[in-house]
Amino acid sequence: AHLPSPALAGSLAAKLFAAQTWVSLVCGLLLLLLLRPRQSAGPDPKVWGMILLILGAMLLAALAEFAVAPRILARANLALWHSLGSAMFLLQWLCAALLLWRLAEAPATPQP
Repeated sequence: AHLPSPALAGSLAAKLFAAQTWVSLVCGLLLLLLLRPRQSAGPDPKVWGMILLILGAMLLAALAEFAVAPRILARANLALWHSLGSAMFLLQWLCAALLLWRLAEAPATPQP
């Protein structure tokens, strides 16, 4: 609404979503490093669930950037790909919300 043309708005949105993808991937990698097991036995099942949420969100971000965005930019079946991209973005946010919820309920310090 604030830009002179829809083409300019679409170009700006594409750049913002690309930046969001890279921030998501870097944050996901940092979270994976923080959750890596400290013992050789491996993480507990709760941590595995968190790792799966992180990997799922990272996969959704990568798919949206490298599979969906090029089709939107090419205007190939725009309504379908835009809807799919929006759904993937929503799923990313759901993964992040579930991860924050699980992190909030996890104990801050290990129990003796």
